[in-house]
Amino acid sequence: MTKSTKGYILGAIAAVSYGTNPLFAVPLYEAGMDVSSVLFYRYIFAALILGCIMLLRGESMRLARRDIPLMALLGIFFALSSVLLFEAYNYMDVGLASTLLFVEPVFIALILWIFFRERISLWTIISIAICLAGVVFLCNPGPGAHVTALGVTLVILSSLAYALYMVIINKSRIGKLHGSTITFYSLLFGMIVFAARTQFFTQVQPVPSGLIPWACIVGISIVPTIVSLMTVAISIRYIGSVAVSILGALEPITGVMFGVLLFDEILTVRASIGIVLIICAVMTLVLTKKKTD
Repeated sequence: MTKSTKGYILGAIAAVSYGTNPLFAVPLYEAGMDVSSVLFYRYIFAALILGCIMLLRGESMRLARRDIPLMALLGIFFALSSVLLFEAYNYMDVGLASTLLFVEPVFIALILWIFFRERISLWTIISIAICLAGVVFLCNPGPGAHVTALGVTLVILSSLAYALYMVIINKSRIGKLHGSTITFYSLLFGMIVFAARTQFFTQVQPVPSGLIPWACIVGISIVPTIVSLMTVAISIRYIGSVAVSILGALEPITGVMFGVLLFDEILTVRASIGIVLIICAVMTLVLTKKKTD
């Protein structure tokens, strides 16, 4: 198997695995756990697993003292992105939430244009317009679909928080660190957010007894976190970020599939149009950016 083939397979795995977030989160909500508790266990277990993997691989965990404040800020944005998305699952269909989250590359383009004076092309403007049209369709998906203004706002803010996280890495010295190191400390410093939300962890709920809740905790710590983060890093190395971004379209498709098949969500015609428009907008943005680079 060639490196290119491996890259495409791993890129697909990365996108699909990240799209499994609601598969593990929703059953935990139904078991009585709140968002902060679910994410606390996800982050702590993921950090422990990733730390062990890094030690076994002999990877450095060194973080310069001067990088700690910026890394803490990254961790906060990283965690806020998770909190906002997981809260949104309570206010709208998980499939539509997964699709709205996919607008993150559009936010990155806008941030780079506004704050870093990077040129914005005609194709970028067209992509943003298509994306906004898709968002309009998703905000009014028709009878049967569950969408609220609060849910949409939470997902948009989640996407914005992750876009800021990515831009800061790209534009700061933190970007020179190994990907595993950045992720490990993002998970670790992300605990600041959960400390604030749970009064220094005193309000973290215990995991309900039973096999399914614990399987969901382990699953959410490994599949959409460790598996997704590690496979995307290797995939980028083999086939580049553009191809990986295109494969990222599998993420909202996975979320929609789980929503329809497992959580009895209804995929309306208008919602389908919105999903297609957002995916097309991101694909246009990614492909035209590659041509202009």
